[in-house]
Amino acid sequence: MTPNLTYKQATQELETILKAIENDDVDVDELTQKVQRSSELIKLCKQKLRTAEDAINQVFQDINCEDPKAE
Repeated sequence: MTPNLTYKQATQELETILKAIENDDVDVDELTQKVQRSSELIKLCKQKLRTAEDAINQVFQDINCEDPKAE
């Protein structure tokens, strides 16, 4: 996997792979590679989304701890 990719770069690469497959620009020999790469990119995107969600939730928890009246 390529952990240095940004979410945007990963989704752009996924879009490129999808377009190539949709347009039959990928031969059978490449197809397995493209599907495996897509799987890696999807996992990376999910991980980045979970990390962002955790960070946002932590911010809200911190805010609520500072101001108990906030709800």
